Amino acid sequence: MEWIIVSLASLFAGFVDAIVGGGGLILVPALFAVYPNAAPATLFGTNKTGSIWGTSFSAWKYARRVRFKWIVILPAVAAAFGGSMLGSWAVTVASADILRKALPFVLLGVLVYTLAKKDLGQHHRPLGDTRRELALACAIGLLIGFYDGFFGPGTGSFFVFAFVRLLGYDFLNASANAKLLNIATNLASILLLGFKGYIWWHLTIALALANIAGSLLGTHMALKYGSGFVRWIFVAVVSVLIARTAWDAFLR
Repeated sequence: MEWIIVSLASLFAGFVDAIVGGGGLILVPALFAVYPNAAPATLFGTNKTGSIWGTSFSAWKYARRVRFKWIVILPAVAAAFGGSMLGSWAVTVASADILRKALPFVLLGVLVYTLAKKDLGQHHRPLGDTRRELALACAIGLLIGFYDGFFGPGTGSFFVFAFVRLLGYDFLNASANAKLLNIATNLASILLLGFKGYIWWHLTIALALANIAGSLLGTHMALKYGSGFVRWIFVAVVSVLIARTAWDAFLR
């Protein structure tokens, strides 16, 4: 019965994650609710083994409709992988308490800025300077990759916002490119946590298949309805993230 519950959560997580990121907001709490006595690192690692498959299939489907600027995105993917590895190591020697308390306010700033800028992410206007775009993309990958390895909630949404705000992408293209960086950060965490024995591999197939199904549906809807649809899903997901992270930081 437990695997059915977490598989349904993985399905919905894949749907949300494919559009704008934030699938961990759904699957991670479901894993904690179903397996309350498990080590947190085990549940975080197990979540990654399901979500990476959905993210990968979503990226593949986006690639058929969205043009990636590989000279920029590939180095950014490498930076995201390195940042996630470094963050995963850092969490073994440092506490994330300060970041946990700051996160709701950071997300609130992202939400307010997005709502205030009505045309933010509606038009795809990348930077004309490839070197500058490359440097910013790598910085995004490194910093948010570190955050994903160290803490993690809302990583996909942070990637999307950074691509929109700093690189001039529309929400659709930002979401597509964010998938590639998110694959790298997930892979880094899986390698590190798997090496340390923190993953339940027996749940991987069920979580992965459900996540892929949700991801393909979410990607289809994002491509069909465009940047305006993705923007409002982004606003909804960030709003829920604010409530969830504030609860975890101050009320629980």
